[in-house]
Amino acid sequence: MAALPPTLARIQSFTFSGIDALPVMVEVQISSGLPSFIIVGMPARAIAESRERVRAALSAMGLALPPKRILVNLTPADLPKEGAHFDLPIALGVLIAMGVIPAETVANLAALGEIALDGTINPVNGILCAALTASTQGQGLICPASQGAEARWGHPDLEIVATPSLKALIGHLRKEQPLPAEPPPAPQPPDYGSDLRDVKGMMQARRVLEIAAAGRHSLLMSGPPGSGKSMLASRLPSILPDLTAAEILETSRIHSIGGLLPAGQLVNRPPYRAPHHNTTLPALVGGGPKAMPGEVSLAHNGVLFLDEFPEFPRNCLEGLRQPVESGEVTISRAARHTHYPARFQLVAAMNPCRCGYVHDTERACNRAPRCAQDYTARISGPMLDRMDLCVHIHSLSPLAISRAPTGESSAEVRARVQAAYDRQIQRQGASNAVMPPEGFHFDPDALALAEQAALRMKLSHRGITRMFRVARTIADLDGTETVQKHHAAEALSYRTPL
Repeated sequence: MAALPPTLARIQSFTFSGIDALPVMVEVQISSGLPSFIIVGMPARAIAESRERVRAALSAMGLALPPKRILVNLTPADLPKEGAHFDLPIALGVLIAMGVIPAETVANLAALGEIALDGTINPVNGILCAALTASTQGQGLICPASQGAEARWGHPDLEIVATPSLKALIGHLRKEQPLPAEPPPAPQPPDYGSDLRDVKGMMQARRVLEIAAAGRHSLLMSGPPGSGKSMLASRLPSILPDLTAAEILETSRIHSIGGLLPAGQLVNRPPYRAPHHNTTLPALVGGGPKAMPGEVSLAHNGVLFLDEFPEFPRNCLEGLRQPVESGEVTISRAARHTHYPARFQLVAAMNPCRCGYVHDTERACNRAPRCAQDYTARISGPMLDRMDLCVHIHSLSPLAISRAPTGESSAEVRARVQAAYDRQIQRQGASNAVMPPEGFHFDPDALALAEQAALRMKLSHRGITRMFRVARTIADLDGTETVQKHHAAEALSYRTPL
């Protein structure tokens, strides 16, 4: 390869498409001409503004840009690029072209970071994704000091240069004052959250929660205000099976792109997302100017809890139908399509009517029972058909609550759930919630009951499939290879209208 002219510098960075980090070569050329600073290669506005941040950061260190024509080219030129993380590679390219930094010191390094006006390197999104791509290319990574631990998860042998400022980075690359090596990350113990032991009584609700956790099934709970629906949902993550290594990495990549990854730590337990019912469609399913991941993707491999289900905008509820089935979200733009994983467990809660007391003759409003029909009608039939489990949560009297014995802890329930989930993985490689029922073994009596009930209840093909999946999960909790009649009967009981 021919030697580059002294006024031409190159350093690699990345742009992001979904959770993938795509390599981008940052080329800087300083040539004769009228003083100017031009950035080309389909940069977004944040990148176009990099020239002012770079100029100010160099000035803070006592350096000035040469009075020449400075051209920055981001290749490939036809790939849209966005994000302030291009500040650092642009600044390094300028410094190399100026002769401040030797070009060979960054030959095998990629760079990401936003530069403050005083030269401080601020954190950016997507460091984990960039580190993983850099490791596959045999490169090291220059990143903000606060995100060195996150980058270390990319690979144990990955060269990490975690710098607090541009000045410190120059000293390191010139071998005048080397930066300390980033130590291996220390894994944190998993946080299981609130314990199921806090739930007193409510045996049917606890049973449904266990079935939902074991098979990763969607769940809709209906009941009067204060009956414990939100409390149950918040404790579902505590009984879910542990994430595998691949699931931890994939989930953490999504949170890294969203800028929500805990400092230096991966997401080691199923995430729990509970957006408010006034959320917008782009916030829920993803999108916006930067095509960021939405709540459905941030809940990947975890739980998406929608409280006050009928209060969500209609377009938001209908927007959930496709990702619930496919486990993926595609955000379409004129220039590109962005894909995000979205294999989440949908859990919803609702009151039976607007006042919430349609089943209480003393407290129901004067529009009962019509108010319940109008309120439930806010949820479309296709959306209701996608709920594997539907259950009504009854309120407990104060006396029943005070006298109810303490239930099993999350750890005890999680052990059964984990055993049932392991059976599914060994049998078919995935949870029952995503498998076709053709491979499930049904007892002839169980199959006959399911067929008769499906005809009488007028279940759709999707409803029958989901009922079979729930029955298979109940059998897995019992440790039986064949779905028995009582397993099918219990699964059918959870498909009754609310």
